[in-house]
Amino acid sequence: MGGGSFAIVASRYNAKYVDSMLRAAKDELWRANVSRIRIVRVPGAYEIPVTAGRLAKNSTQAEDSASRLSAIICLGVILRGETVHAAHIGEAVSRALMEIQLAHDIPVIHEVLLLENEAQAVVRCLNPKHNRGTEAAQSALAMARVMKKLDSNEDGQ
Repeated sequence: MGGGSFAIVASRYNAKYVDSMLRAAKDELWRANVSRIRIVRVPGAYEIPVTAGRLAKNSTQAEDSASRLSAIICLGVILRGETVHAAHIGEAVSRALMEIQLAHDIPVIHEVLLLENEAQAVVRCLNPKHNRGTEAAQSALAMARVMKKLDSNEDGQ
């Protein structure tokens, strides 16, 4: 892609998995020669939307185009336990992230994973062939291109 400014919001909870996704996302963005990557760490998945929302709001209010974000990538891992708490967190985060991107007209890439167990986390976060951090960065880059084309009235193909 070349250029573009991206933010990554990553939870510290389940750090072994999230840190791996974060490294993979950063590597993919650097390979694409992006101009800037801003990383913000938050305690857990539930804190991701308020942070992404603030980043989106600040981006849309920025006076210079260099401060505007091309996309926000959200990374977290929620492991189901014996209660429904994880499902409630996952649903709330999903709904909030969708609302943020619509309200601020900025792509918000949702890779806050709700997983059944650590075996699933290993496959999705630690396996280089299937690392969701890489996929999140690829989606962010693709959406940045789509939005740029839409701004110039080109087809988004």
